[in-house]
Amino acid sequence: MNYDLIVIGSGPGGYVAAIRASQLGLKTAVVEKAELGGICLNWGCIPTKALLKSAQVLLYMKHANDYGILADAAVRADLGKMVERSRNVAQSMSKGVQFLFKKNKIEHIAGHGRLVDNQTVSVTDEAGKETKITAGNIILATGARSKELPNLKQDGKKIIGYREAMNLKTQPKSMVVVGSGAIGSEFAHFYQAIGTKVTLVEFMPVLVPIEDEEVSKQLERSFKKAGMEVMTSSTVESVDVSGDLCQVTIKTSKGTEKREAEIVLSAVGITPNLEDLGLENLGVELDNGKVRVDEFYRTSVKGIFAIGDIVSGPALAHVASAEGIICVEKIAGRDPEPLNYMNIPGCTYTLPEIASVGYTEKAAKEAGYEIKVGKFPYTASGKASASGNKEGFVKLIFDSKYGELLGAHLIGDNVTELIAEIVVARKLETTGHEMIKAVHPHPTMSEALMEAAAAAYGEVIHI
Repeated sequence: MNYDLIVIGSGPGGYVAAIRASQLGLKTAVVEKAELGGICLNWGCIPTKALLKSAQVLLYMKHANDYGILADAAVRADLGKMVERSRNVAQSMSKGVQFLFKKNKIEHIAGHGRLVDNQTVSVTDEAGKETKITAGNIILATGARSKELPNLKQDGKKIIGYREAMNLKTQPKSMVVVGSGAIGSEFAHFYQAIGTKVTLVEFMPVLVPIEDEEVSKQLERSFKKAGMEVMTSSTVESVDVSGDLCQVTIKTSKGTEKREAEIVLSAVGITPNLEDLGLENLGVELDNGKVRVDEFYRTSVKGIFAIGDIVSGPALAHVASAEGIICVEKIAGRDPEPLNYMNIPGCTYTLPEIASVGYTEKAAKEAGYEIKVGKFPYTASGKASASGNKEGFVKLIFDSKYGELLGAHLIGDNVTELIAEIVVARKLETTGHEMIKAVHPHPTMSEALMEAAAAAYGEVIHI
C-alpha cells in the first residue's frame, strides 16, 4: 500500500488537497477516522448555514404581513425538524465527497492516522486493527475542535460546544453564549431568532472583535433590537450546573452579575487536533501550539506538510482549501504563488450578515497609510428598501496616494456574497476610480460597493 501522497484528515483542506493531487497525477490516499468532509461539512460550515436558513424563513414568516401577505396562523419553530433538515444537508454533502473520491480514484482509508516516520503512516481502525501505508509525501490536515476553558468545562448537556449546539433535541428556553466570534454570534442569532432568550457574553469591548469597529457596533445594535442581551467587556467566572438551571456568574465592568440559563454554549475558540499524531517522535516543530510551516506548508521534517487549522493563519475552510491546493501543486513540481493572507475574506452569517477583507480603518492608519474612507448605508439602497431590511452599510478603505483598495467591511443582507467582488478587485489591484467607473446593475445590493467607492472620492450620487 504505497502512494505518492497520503493526506491525514478529510476536511476542506484535506479532501481538496487530495482531489487536486489526483488531478496532477499523484496516487493519493486519505486517512479519516470520522465522516468524509471533516468538521466543516458535517458539523460546522454547512449544517450551521442550513439551521440559519431555517431561522431566516421563520423570521420572514413572522413578518409576512410587512410584505402584504396574510399569515394569521401562529408560526413557530420546530427545532427537531430544523436539526433533521440540517443533518440531511450535511449527509448529502458528505456523500458528495465520497463521489468525488471515486471519480478521482482517491482511496479512503478509515481509521486514526499516526506518523511512524516521514514516509509511513500507521492507521488504526475502529476494531483496533493496525495497517501501515507509505508515501513519498504526507499532508497533515487534522483540523481543530471546540476549545475548553478551565472554568467552562463542557459536559455535552448543560455546558456545550458548537457540535452539541447544532444537534439539540429540544429548544432551550434560555441560553448564555460565551464568545462573540463567528461561531458564537451565529448561534446566538439562530437561537434568538427561534425564540430562545439569549445572553451573549464577550470578553472584549465589542462584538466580533476582529471586525472593523463600526461593523461591531452595528451588529450589537441589531442584536439588541432583536431582543438579545449583549454583555461586552465581560467574563464568565463560573457556572453552577447542580440545579435545573445553570447559574452563571459573570464579571462585568460594573461588578459581578448572575444569569440563569438552561444551556451555556462555549464558543471561545478552537484547539488544533495535534494529539497522537507522532509529531514528537519525528521532531516536527511547533510554533505557539501550531505546526510551523513555510510558505508552501513544508514542516521541519522532509516530506511532511501541514495545512488548515493546525497551522498559523485564519481558521477558515476556504483558507484550508487554498493551502491544500498550493501545497500539492508544489509537491507535484508546479510553481504556485504563495497565499496572500491579507486578501482572505471572512464571513459571519448572522442577521445582519458580516463580510470583510483586508485592513480595518484602525489597522490601515497604524500601518502608516494615509487613507480615504467611503461609506454607503443600506438605508439609501433601493434594493435593500425593496427587500425590507435596510440595516447595515458598505465601508471601503483606500490608500490616498495610489488609490489601492486596502480593505472592505460590509454588514447587511447578502454581504457574504458581495465580498467576493472585493477579493477579486484586490487581487487585480483595482483602484477606487476603476470601481466607480465599473457600471453595477440596478437595483442590486452590489451597487453599494460602487457607491461606497464614489463616497471615498466625493462623487457619491445617492447620499
